[in-house]
Amino acid sequence: MFKRTMIAASLAVAALASAQSMAAVVGGGATLPQGLYTTPGVLGAGFDTYTGVGSGKGKSAFLFNRAADINKPAGVTVDFAGSDSILSDAEINTYNLDHNSAGNDVANKWGPLIQVPSAATSVTIPYNLKLANGTAVNDLNLTSAQLCGIFSGSISNWNQIDASYPNKAIKVFYRSGSSGTSEIFTRHLNSQCPTQFGVSSTFTTAQVGAEPATFQGVALSGDIVTSVYGTEDAIGYVGPEDVDATNNAKVARVNNLLPTVGNVQTALANAAPPATAAARAIPQNWAPVLANPATGYSIVAYTNLIFGQCYKDAADGTAVVAFLNRHYGATTNNDAAIIAQKLIPLSSAWKNAVRLQFANQSGALGVNNLSVCNTQGRPA
Repeated sequence: MFKRTMIAASLAVAALASAQSMAAVVGGGATLPQGLYTTPGVLGAGFDTYTGVGSGKGKSAFLFNRAADINKPAGVTVDFAGSDSILSDAEINTYNLDHNSAGNDVANKWGPLIQVPSAATSVTIPYNLKLANGTAVNDLNLTSAQLCGIFSGSISNWNQIDASYPNKAIKVFYRSGSSGTSEIFTRHLNSQCPTQFGVSSTFTTAQVGAEPATFQGVALSGDIVTSVYGTEDAIGYVGPEDVDATNNAKVARVNNLLPTVGNVQTALANAAPPATAAARAIPQNWAPVLANPATGYSIVAYTNLIFGQCYKDAADGTAVVAFLNRHYGATTNNDAAIIAQKLIPLSSAWKNAVRLQFANQSGALGVNNLSVCNTQGRPA
């Protein structure tokens, strides 16, 4: 009995020591920007290693301070999340009710949350298709209507796309879990075919009706790429991080355009940061929705970061401010790393807006602003 008690006590001490050893800015979530956030120097001093688990789990880890959702030990505070999935009104309202209202007790009063774009991105359409004579198709061009048909199952054979294509079933791969990439993709499909698709970070929830037998869910973006390129007659959707978005032999054109940097920037050109103090105080306004841009590539969005404004651990707040100043810097910033990961840096207007509003600790929205945060904040 004594031995069992000692062993249990030792395990409890070890677990506590493990949690305490992770006294850093902890976060995870979307896999699309995982390569960026794990690039040395991007997050900077004071940050723990970013964990890619998908946007849905990243959001829940932050909103509910649930470390297990990003594969961290119990007792560790989740300080931020990466998400290609935009925080919904319901998620923000629930967070505010539970952690940012006058009625919260001190332990649960975490302060306002911050949602800001980190980099621009696209959703690409990888495919693997050969003609009847064995020649690989290298110029696939799909309309938004055809994407609706393929990913809803109403277009089931390749020859329904083009009579020269084989009379073979289209094998569709999709993300099985909660994914910001799925949300971006289904938002575009919903704008074109609302009777076939809603908007959700879970593909099967967005899709109206059951998916056909030729559809297969896989866990991560990398799994989709491996599955599509390893399976004849296949198609899928991924961010640009795992494909060559400039190569029509690897990804389809959509409405005649490839997801090149120029075409994505054109699509995002009219998205501007909130301009008034009242608008800036609303987290939803920092995450523009671009379901169907008028020009440029059709399936675009921002990958976002979600932080708290207030941190009880002053070192965490300092590390977050240092990151914001660097990532959104006017001249010295993470743009080279963003480009290296096949993402697109924010415009100067966006970088300046984020830095000036949230890295300025004397401003109303500034991280660890004393007059706002006082004794509240995410747990130390």
